[in-house]
Amino acid sequence: MKSPDAPLVKICGIRDAATLLAMDGLPVDYIGFVFAESRRRVTPAQAAELLAAARQTRMSGGLPPRAVGVFVDPTMETLADTLGTVPLDAVQLHGKETPDFAREVRDRFGVEVWRALPVAEADEAGEDGCAGPSRLAAYRGAASAILLDTAGGGTGRTFRWDMIPAYRAQAEALGLRLFVAGGLHPGNVGELMEAYAPHGVDISSGVETDGTKDPAKIAAFTERVKRQP
Repeated sequence: MKSPDAPLVKICGIRDAATLLAMDGLPVDYIGFVFAESRRRVTPAQAAELLAAARQTRMSGGLPPRAVGVFVDPTMETLADTLGTVPLDAVQLHGKETPDFAREVRDRFGVEVWRALPVAEADEAGEDGCAGPSRLAAYRGAASAILLDTAGGGTGRTFRWDMIPAYRAQAEALGLRLFVAGGLHPGNVGELMEAYAPHGVDISSGVETDGTKDPAKIAAFTERVKRQP
């Protein structure tokens, strides 16, 4: 189950320019700024400064990384204010946002929309009444990527990876990319990529030491995802 294209890497929770400079030259495709309640939260003004620094780097394919903003149940006004300050490439929705809301974000702001969906142990029906991969259908044409995360978020635990093939098949049928998050780190991501080959991975705490991004861990993580020697 190997992807025909190189898998994508997103390093989330960026908070300082030193981290970005240390990542220069690494195959990182996306960086993430958290605008929701979190110890990694940044203001739009801070994110704008960090994005300016990121644009001086050459990461994936010798190009600067693309920027993703992470939000939980934002209003359109909040998104407008944020995007007016920092020119994000994608908006990642992590709350109870509906497919219609995702579509409006895409149409109004002209950005990619990523929808994060929790995966419970039994993958039971969520609030939308749909269980498992079938819930992706509502996001066709509304989002460009689906991000699977462990239910509860921030648990440091993985979900059942044997669910990934069904999600990936559904995502591909709908023209969506499938990212995996939750409990990833340099020691287990190689196994994930070899066995299940999602289109991309998203990591934050798994490349930190004592709550700070660790350049050595980021380098090890990206090497294992991209299957570099």
